[in-house]
Amino acid sequence: MTAPPIPAPSPAPEAPEAGRRAVVRDALGVGVAVGLSGFAFGVTSAGAGFSLVQTCAMSLLVFTGASQFALVGALGSGGNPFAAAAGALFLGTRNAFYGLRLSPLLAFPRAVRPLAAQWVIDETSAVALSQRGRDDARLGFTVTGASLYLLWNVTTLAGALGASALGDPAAWGLDAAGPAVFLALLAPMVKDRTERTAAASAVLLALAFLPLLPAGVPVLVSALAAPLALAACRRNRRRGQAAEEGATRDHRR
Repeated sequence: MTAPPIPAPSPAPEAPEAGRRAVVRDALGVGVAVGLSGFAFGVTSAGAGFSLVQTCAMSLLVFTGASQFALVGALGSGGNPFAAAAGALFLGTRNAFYGLRLSPLLAFPRAVRPLAAQWVIDETSAVALSQRGRDDARLGFTVTGASLYLLWNVTTLAGALGASALGDPAAWGLDAAGPAVFLALLAPMVKDRTERTAAASAVLLALAFLPLLPAGVPVLVSALAAPLALAACRRNRRRGQAAEEGATRDHRR
């Protein structure tokens, strides 16, 4: 009697420690890359006439780049304070929607939620939502939020102190760091036809409204691409189903 064949060993699953290290590495990469954009805000705020204390307090308390830039830009150009605050608040509403999505995923204890809410921004949401399990999502959210919050505030201080020496933030490319990292995180998530349609429509909407609306607002307008793409795909699907049903009826006849 021959011995039964020995099955080939299945590949060992990735060690939990290795998975956590990968999450920490990615989260730190996002935090460092986007945190450097604080230089741009510090320079912009100081150039608009804000004091060092005002600039740093805004980064510590507001901590949402688009709203900060919008507020500083509007007030620096002599705009109405109430209109500037309303515009910044409007830009920050997207974080509320992030919070609705993240709350059941992260499920932080009640005592921690007010503190975690301060870190609900584009980058922390993208990192957390790209993870597979709750533990990794919590780790990614926490590491991204802590590293980004720390570095954003440190570079805001440095930018405000050295505004005259740093010059134009665009010359350093710091204004492009945040969007570039965010797009790199989103790109692997765009897989099927509906998602590609929504992404392409969002780009077209943002470009169309870029010369017409204040900075930051075209991004919010581009969010309309999602329901538009869903409606278009559903309509095409129904047309396809109707065509198939018609072909089936003709074949039966």
